[in-house]
Amino acid sequence: MRVVVATGGTGGHIYPAISLIDGLKENGLEDVLFIGSNNRMESLEIPKRGYKFKGLNVVGTNGGITNKLKSIVLIIKSVFICINILKEFNPNIVIGFGNYISVPVIIAAKILGIKTMIHEQNSVAGKANKFLSKFVDVVVGSYEENLKDFDKKKTKILGNPRASEASSIVVDKSLKGNFGFDVNKKLVLIVMGSLGSSSVSEVLMDYANKIKDKNYNILIVTGEKQYDLFNIKEKDYIKKVKYIEGIQVMALADLVVTRAGATTCAEVCALKKPSIIIPSPYVPNNHQLINGRTLQNVNATILIEESNLNAEILDETIEKLINDDELMKCMSKNAESIAKVNARDDIINLIKEVII
Repeated sequence: MRVVVATGGTGGHIYPAISLIDGLKENGLEDVLFIGSNNRMESLEIPKRGYKFKGLNVVGTNGGITNKLKSIVLIIKSVFICINILKEFNPNIVIGFGNYISVPVIIAAKILGIKTMIHEQNSVAGKANKFLSKFVDVVVGSYEENLKDFDKKKTKILGNPRASEASSIVVDKSLKGNFGFDVNKKLVLIVMGSLGSSSVSEVLMDYANKIKDKNYNILIVTGEKQYDLFNIKEKDYIKKVKYIEGIQVMALADLVVTRAGATTCAEVCALKKPSIIIPSPYVPNNHQLINGRTLQNVNATILIEESNLNAEILDETIEKLINDDELMKCMSKNAESIAKVNARDDIINLIKEVII
């Protein structure tokens, strides 16, 4: 089996794609090629994992008319580039994981008569996947809400491959010591997505500088851009880091404070973690709020909208949860109840059906 994967932009698109291919390596994968933007995080993260990568010069359609026209021209040029790439690589299937980078790759595959699939991570489909769904052979969704955006006849709700990877993680509590923490104390992990958040960073700095003498550990992941601006006095119970490998550290945490990116939500549920979710209001279709409400509806999380967030509310909410073992246990079970931990195997089986 030879596979081409189009993915990029953020970790929410990139890591599920990598997770699926990691699983395919044990299921007849002969070769894989990733295609993404030549100047975004995929151009670094994917080669780092040892996978082949080709970068395209493509930009999204956000912004004014000039940027939209530029995007269309670059996408059309990239379609012809991708036709040549696909002819040379000769894949059995091309899989898109959302983001505008998927558009020229999937269109090129359609022109060449190659089988195609797209994966939607969010509860509300993005523009690229809505457009591409008309051309692909099969659509894989992560939420039942996806059936509103796609043709039900060719859409399967199988979940996010990253959930399968998360569910198999072996927790090693001794790793807490790597951050300078007491390994016997509970850990609160605060992470605002792979790129960080300038808006929430202000609240987090206020929170970190106000709290005193906590009987649990707090790890704040600032994101690369925010780290040097994140001015707090670290103590034995509170530390800051630029970046973490999300699943491994999330597995250590007793409570997770996070955005509501689709992949993050899938990981939180698969790891059975109680959470406090602060959806980003700066995403298309407010899809993070909808993702977060999926967890809120089964009492797996406490959702705080960013407009209502301040240091005092954050501290009160963390205290309410971290010191109530019964409540945390109940939230953990509720998170587990909506986790699709077999997502990766189910998608792999579907791929095999499609390429037969």
